[in-house]
Amino acid sequence: MSVPAPQEHHNSQQDALRSADLSELLGHVHTCWDNERRSLSRQLHDSLGSSLTALTMHLGLLMQKLPPDPALQDRAAHMKKLLGQIVETNRQMQLKLWNDKLEFLGVRVALDELVAQFGEQRGITARCSLPEEELDCPRSHGIVLLHTLEEALRNIVAHAQATEVDVIVDDNEDEVMLTVKDNGVGLSGPVPAARDQPAGKFGLRMARERAAYLGGTLTLAAGAEGGVTLTMVLPKPRAAVV
Repeated sequence: MSVPAPQEHHNSQQDALRSADLSELLGHVHTCWDNERRSLSRQLHDSLGSSLTALTMHLGLLMQKLPPDPALQDRAAHMKKLLGQIVETNRQMQLKLWNDKLEFLGVRVALDELVAQFGEQRGITARCSLPEEELDCPRSHGIVLLHTLEEALRNIVAHAQATEVDVIVDDNEDEVMLTVKDNGVGLSGPVPAARDQPAGKFGLRMARERAAYLGGTLTLAAGAEGGVTLTMVLPKPRAAVV
């Protein structure tokens, strides 16, 4: 049996320390990024959203007082429509920055509604199997679950050519597991390893790093019946023994 040289052992230790430091740094960056996105979303809601709501009310009152001039009524209707579009754009921007359902309704509702909305918008059969009760996991785990599901669904749209998607969340005493299955072209489809190409590579890589920061794993594999299966497992923090 060969014994590693002292220098090789020292280099291996340094590599392990650098890897741990990098993982910790990435985890800190992701946390700061999440907090900033949440703050920006809240500002859009509290400041711009409130102003737009007030403008909508004022415009409604003005329209009631306008003389029955077709030109004026038509212009007012156009303004109302434009204002409605701005309100909707603001709402979509808030949602892209931060999903408030995660804060107010819990991760279970946020995941369920994300899958339902995905199916409706994309015309894809999307099924979601969740525990009956709210997930028993820290807020950090809920954020990673939601971001990973968002990225998985984006990749399915971009690469899979799938018609069906199944999202399954399992929650037990030790870990929470997210599984996303599709019936698409798989990892060896028309665009070889498409989900590892630049368009989707970094999103899934970031999700993998987020999972690793929490002590978990993220894997991407060919499905047993075709398509691709994404699996993320996050261990739950152990309670301190008193």
